[in-house]
Amino acid sequence: MPPILTETQKEKLTALASALIDQDAARVLVEPLERSTGYWFGGGNVILDHDGSVLICGRYRVYGDSRTGVHSGERGKEAVIFRASSFDAPFEKVGTFSKANLSYPDRQVVSIEGVALHLTDNGIEFFVSSEKDIPYPAHLAKYLKPGAGVWSIDRLSADCLANLAPSSLEEVIPAGLHDPARLHTKDPWPFDLPNGDLVLGYCTHPFSWSSSGTALALRRKGGSTFETITEDLLKRGPVWDIAAARVTERLAIPKVGVFADAPDLSLYFYDSCECLRQLDENPRAVTRPRGWSCEEIGGIAVGDDRDLTNIESLSIESPLFISPHGTGCSRYVATFVDESGIFATWQQSQDDLSQPLVGHFLPMERVNEILS
Repeated sequence: MPPILTETQKEKLTALASALIDQDAARVLVEPLERSTGYWFGGGNVILDHDGSVLICGRYRVYGDSRTGVHSGERGKEAVIFRASSFDAPFEKVGTFSKANLSYPDRQVVSIEGVALHLTDNGIEFFVSSEKDIPYPAHLAKYLKPGAGVWSIDRLSADCLANLAPSSLEEVIPAGLHDPARLHTKDPWPFDLPNGDLVLGYCTHPFSWSSSGTALALRRKGGSTFETITEDLLKRGPVWDIAAARVTERLAIPKVGVFADAPDLSLYFYDSCECLRQLDENPRAVTRPRGWSCEEIGGIAVGDDRDLTNIESLSIESPLFISPHGTGCSRYVATFVDESGIFATWQQSQDDLSQPLVGHFLPMERVNEILS
């Protein structure tokens, strides 16, 4: 299959992504519950509500260690929604869902991770990934960590944000109990197609938590169920991203400059690392970020919209997004585009080892200039 982009187009997209995810210019949008290690806010997306206000969502995470089980800390504590009148205005909490809110009578939630908001013609829906106290398949039971469970994706829906309630909770992407290589499903990111269909991207993990990948599912216009498009959207790479390829966002590439005559293309943001465990490095060699216990740093890929499964990484030799603070963690990129520019949010490590949600706005004039 021929390359999707020319070398010039690759350079332009890399420059655009770097200018958008500006680690130094970003401002803190939502603080974690505490300014210390293991306390995060992020893992969501950004949309405009029907009234034009800006909505962002994410989960509060408190200290815990996913490698050993939940007995060492609460980890994903609650899913939260914030509202602001504009991209540069303060954000106010307008919705929150606890583990108890998101539990079923026979499946209690032990942790919450990625979430995503999506507007519909008739209202709004909120996708939430949670870890429930579901046992592993019998032949893999010994791999289940103490107090842990299995991840899956649920949905809440209502006619408006204020009416989102746990009573609407329903499972939309179940755990892969019959596919141990993709046992856990989590971290949803939705996008609409021109024909009215909805695509829901999400992350998958095997029973052993040794890697992660990305899947896509399709809900046809007027339908209520999702059908799988692909379970392996982006191949894991050969260097820094060999352990993971978790896509978190799709951004339609503006048809300006070197892309003026191009087909419909999309820029994808993804999180990865060289290993899901911290590795010792030779002190006499080059020091490079690897991640600590999960996906930590980011790269970009490009896709041809004529075939949603035709996607290739542009970050082959090294990551593109690394926080200048703390552990270097920079992940869960989300974007929103309108005629004024592109607004991006992501979870960024700080010197105190906390990870707030940060954001940066890139004016459309600057976007056009970069792509010209």
